[in-house]
Amino acid sequence: MHTLNLTQSSPVTFSKSTNHRYSINASSLLNPNLISRTHNQTALFNKPSTQIGALTTKVSNFGQIHGYPFGRSSRSTSQIHDSGFRRDHFDRIHENQSGFCSKSGSFITKAAASESESSPEGDASAVSKPKSKTLQLALVFGLWYFQNVVFNIYNKKALNVFPFPWFLASFQLFVGSIWMLILWSLKLQPCPKISKPFIIALLGPALFHTIGHISACVSFSKVAVSFTHVIKSSEPVFSVVFSSFLGDTYPLKVWLSILPIVLGCSLAAVTEVSFNFQGLWGALISNVGFVLRNIYSKRSLQNFKEVDGLNLYGWISIISLFYLFPVAVVIEGSQWIQGYHKAIEAVGKSSTFYIWVLLSGVFYHLYNQSSYQALDEISPLTFSVGNTMKRVVVIISTVLVFGNPVRPLNALGSAIAIFGTFLYSQVTAKRAKKPEVEKQN
Repeated sequence: MHTLNLTQSSPVTFSKSTNHRYSINASSLLNPNLISRTHNQTALFNKPSTQIGALTTKVSNFGQIHGYPFGRSSRSTSQIHDSGFRRDHFDRIHENQSGFCSKSGSFITKAAASESESSPEGDASAVSKPKSKTLQLALVFGLWYFQNVVFNIYNKKALNVFPFPWFLASFQLFVGSIWMLILWSLKLQPCPKISKPFIIALLGPALFHTIGHISACVSFSKVAVSFTHVIKSSEPVFSVVFSSFLGDTYPLKVWLSILPIVLGCSLAAVTEVSFNFQGLWGALISNVGFVLRNIYSKRSLQNFKEVDGLNLYGWISIISLFYLFPVAVVIEGSQWIQGYHKAIEAVGKSSTFYIWVLLSGVFYHLYNQSSYQALDEISPLTFSVGNTMKRVVVIISTVLVFGNPVRPLNALGSAIAIFGTFLYSQVTAKRAKKPEVEKQN
């Protein structure tokens, strides 16, 4: 209980039930300086609205400069978002096994979404959004897996009757190039600005992409598709080794994760029924080519982070076609006509052969495009897991379609190699996620 006894000459006394007393001289309350200061502060609120608006503008400007606690500058926020998006987008293009991919994120969009969720209008949409996004991801993953399986099946069918991988690899790059030109001309995909430095920067990655693609096609023509994919699952081993030579460091967990890959691929190669040295070396060289493509791209394309993954892949396909086709003509050109007639005799209908070749080219580009769309919606860790499972689906599907005999030890080696790839994707994705979290913090 507080009591206040106030007279002009008497002190102000605050008393508490605890018998403690605090005295203040009441005459100080009547200090002329204090009274005038109070009148000045009161007059501030009686000023015209224009002066108050000017004062508000000054406070707003101060908030734009200093951000918190008065506010945030929309311009500076967008600049931070753009630079962060480009850096994150570019890193994800080159640090996944599939090669080029992208993912965009917006802190502003997330903040707006959180505000809408807290509002009454956002409560109803918050329930439907996760369901629709899950359905969309399931559709993208389904298309990605389906298109990859279709490509591997018809690519192998065409190579069985027309064993000229240089021609088929060139045709697949040709279809992808035409596809991208159509998207750009119809403005279904924004076309990046072309400059001489951009083309020069692409020459190296396109060369290594050409090596990786043609080597994989050679391997497909010599051995079973399942065996090629098992050997190609050892790509992380080459990535770690080459990156270490170039100065990158990896923790012990990463090195331990590649040991099952080496063991599994070795066991699968020894026990493979359709073993062929050209097929083995083709798959290994393909790994080298794609790893060097990713590493070289990361170093040479630092100034072109605004180009998204699909456009980057499109231009690399176009340049790779100019690399590959002249060499294909020199190596296989003289045998194409004779091989074509033999292929028609083996198939029975020329239209069937045309469909096989056309489907191999179309679905080669489509499954790469679907992989980019999948990474647009998910994290690199989820994408790596999906990419590993995709390889398992392709191996099982091609074994069932072509009826390739699989020995128990061969199946065990394949499983160990795939499991090692899964471990590697888990370790590297978590390792790459830590710097991103630190930057956001």
